[in-house]
Amino acid sequence: MATQTELIKPKAFNLIGPGLIVAATGVGAVDLVATLIAGQKYGYALLWCVILGCLMKIVLVEGAGRFTLATGATIFEGWSSLGKWTTWYFGPYIVIWGFVYGAAAMAGTGLPLHSLFPQLPVSAWGILSGLIGLSIVWLGRYEIFEKVCAALVGLMFITMVGAAIMTVPNLGEILGGLIPRIPDGAMINVLSVAGGVGGTITLAAYGYWIREKGWTEPRHMRLMRFDNKLAYAVTGIFVVSTLIVGAELLYSAKIAIDTGDQGLLQLSDVLAARYGEWAGKVFLVGFWAAAMSSLLGVWNGVSMMFADFMGHATKQPEDHQDRRAGGRWYRLYILWLTFPPMIMMFLGKPVWLILAYGVLGAFFMPFLAVTLMWLLNTSRTPKQWRNGWFTNLAMGLVTLAFLALAATELAKVLT
Repeated sequence: MATQTELIKPKAFNLIGPGLIVAATGVGAVDLVATLIAGQKYGYALLWCVILGCLMKIVLVEGAGRFTLATGATIFEGWSSLGKWTTWYFGPYIVIWGFVYGAAAMAGTGLPLHSLFPQLPVSAWGILSGLIGLSIVWLGRYEIFEKVCAALVGLMFITMVGAAIMTVPNLGEILGGLIPRIPDGAMINVLSVAGGVGGTITLAAYGYWIREKGWTEPRHMRLMRFDNKLAYAVTGIFVVSTLIVGAELLYSAKIAIDTGDQGLLQLSDVLAARYGEWAGKVFLVGFWAAAMSSLLGVWNGVSMMFADFMGHATKQPEDHQDRRAGGRWYRLYILWLTFPPMIMMFLGKPVWLILAYGVLGAFFMPFLAVTLMWLLNTSRTPKQWRNGWFTNLAMGLVTLAFLALAATELAKVLT
C-alpha cells in the first residue's frame, strides 16, 4: 500500500514549488539583518547555526505537509481537534500579528524603494507595495502568485549570492564555521540566526500552498519532501551568503550596522563604497525583492489560514468556497493586512500592541512544534504516516530550541 502512495516523483517543472515560497516568505529583512550582525560580530563562527536553522525548518515544514497529505485536513483542522485552547490561542494571535506585520511589511518594502527613488517617502512606497500585493493575491489564483514569487526569489538569490562572491570569501574559514561552537556572549545571536532562517507562521501555511498546487493525496508525499528539502537548500545558500557578506565586509573592517531594516540600507552603502554605486543599487533591488516576497507570501498564505479559521468558527462546510483562497474571509484578512496598518506607518506603533505581538509571536514556533508532534503521533494521522523515532527526536530537539528562543524573546519584551 505504501509503495502505491509514493508514485509521483520529482520532475524539473516542480523545482519552483510551495516549499521555495514558504522558505522565501520567511526570510525577511529582520532575518537578513540578524544574520548580517552575526557575521559582523563573530565572522564565520555561527555558520553552523544557519545550517541548523534550515534543518529545523525542514523538520517542521515536512511535518505540516505530511499531516495535510496523509489526512486531507488543514493544519487548523488538526489544531482544532486538539481542543478549544488552540482556537483561543490562534484567533487573537493571527489578528494582532496581521495588524503589526502589515505595517512592518509595507515599511520593509518602502525603505529600499525610497533609497532607489527618493521622490516618494517610505510610507508612500510602502502603501503602494501593500496595494500591489493586494492586487496580485486578491483573486486567489495560485499560479500567478507562484510565478511572481519565483521571480522575486530569483532576484534576491542572485543579488545576495553575487554580493557574497564579490567579497572573495575565505573557504578555510567557512569550513571552520561548520564546527559548532558558541563564542562568549553569542547565545542570543545563536538563537536569532537558528530560529529566524525561513519563516514562522508561514511554515504552517505550507499545507495550504501544497493544496493550491494540486498536491492533495499521499501519493504526492515524495514530491512534497523533495520540494521541502530543495527549498531549504536554496534558502540555506542564500542565508549563508548573507553571513559571508557580514563576515567579509563588516567583521574584517570592524563596521557595525543597526538592527532592523536600516541595517540593510547601511550595507548597501558599504557595498557602494567598496565596489561602486551600482553594487549598492543592485543590492537595494535584492533587498526589495526579499521584502516583497515576504509581503506577498503573508498576504496570500496567512489569509488562507484565516479563511480556514473563520470558516471553522462559523461552522461552514470544509469545502465551502469562503474557506479557500479568493473567498470572503480570505479577502477580509487581506484588507486587514493592508489598510488598518497604514495608520501605524504614520502614527508609530502603540506600545501595548508591540508587547502583545512580541509575546504571542515568541510562542508560535513552540506552539507549532508541540502541536505537530501531538498530531503526528496519534490516531489523527494514519499509522503509516506517523512520526518515527528519529523524527520524534528531531521534533523534540526543535521544540526545545524554540522554547529557549521564546524565553529569550519574552525576556526582551518584558524588560
